[in-house]
Amino acid sequence: MHTLDLETHQLVKRFGSHAAVQGVDLSIERGQFFSILGPSGCGKTTLLRLIAGFIQPDEGRLIIGGKDMRGIGPNQRPATMVFQQLALFPMMNVGENVAYGLARRGISKKERVAKAEAMLARVGLPNVFSKGVDQLSGGQRQRVAIARSLVLEPTLLLLDEPLGALDIKLREHMKVELKKLQSELGTTFIYITHDQSEALVLSDQVGVMNQGQFEQIGTPQQLYYSPATPFVAGFVGSNNRFEARVSGRRDSLVTVSTSEGFRFDSVSPKNLHVGAAVEAFVRPEAIQLIRATAATEHSPRAKILSVLFDGANSTILVKELQTGLELRVALPQTGVFADLKAGDVICFSIDPLQTICL
Repeated sequence: MHTLDLETHQLVKRFGSHAAVQGVDLSIERGQFFSILGPSGCGKTTLLRLIAGFIQPDEGRLIIGGKDMRGIGPNQRPATMVFQQLALFPMMNVGENVAYGLARRGISKKERVAKAEAMLARVGLPNVFSKGVDQLSGGQRQRVAIARSLVLEPTLLLLDEPLGALDIKLREHMKVELKKLQSELGTTFIYITHDQSEALVLSDQVGVMNQGQFEQIGTPQQLYYSPATPFVAGFVGSNNRFEARVSGRRDSLVTVSTSEGFRFDSVSPKNLHVGAAVEAFVRPEAIQLIRATAATEHSPRAKILSVLFDGANSTILVKELQTGLELRVALPQTGVFADLKAGDVICFSIDPLQTICL
């Protein structure tokens, strides 16, 4: 049986007539890296503040480590938070920052110094105790903020978009560092972000929030390959999205037709019938480029509108010649299509197993 570090039951928080969190049920197992992903205004920060105890729910229950948190303030909860701006004290050295919470708890100076030094070593900063905060790099300050929270031995570490203020290269580096750190420490992390890349890379489980509710909770792979709703399909990963109708069915596949007249096969739920209106999603990597010399007479042809080069993430924007439908297509990382340029005509095919209709 798995131990739950967090449970919420029908949690509700209203601000006036607006329900920022609407009946949220959530269970997070001990030792998980759980991310809450969603657009601005979806309720993820409000949910995190409810967990931290900064605000109280209007309805529902919130349980941390098996204990109901009703009436328990943030200082008494077994949860600590790392904010985007870190909030390190510039007048204190690194060690004093880490030991601050221990001092507030009345821990002796000798013990809090020992605990702070040990925690700094665990986050990969063994020799910075006496340094000033301004002597550290952005990534080091990030780890100090995490050490200051972890030294209190919380059940939950709450992270409120902590990488948002970092430059892009440091952010990519810190993704790897956070993943390694959480794996080594075994503390349950709850991480909120609007950046799907952060959520997918870091997490064991991700909850996608929209309008105060979770649309889907699952592994990164489940959200990416088997989205449960159009919102999740459109929000997680890159997708070509089309309004279409089912024009045929064969076993687990349907043929869909867009309003422009473009047809392709796709995976679909079994309850979709011919004539049903659907939203069809085709990931850029589901489209295979074919040189005209190797294409069949039935292969769709498209004109390249632009080449969007971004190394391994490079794509091209194309317009299908017969219908005028525009699609974004991933370029293979092999470099075999590195010569393509705007104005070229290319053929393509779509893998139905990497598309979905909802």
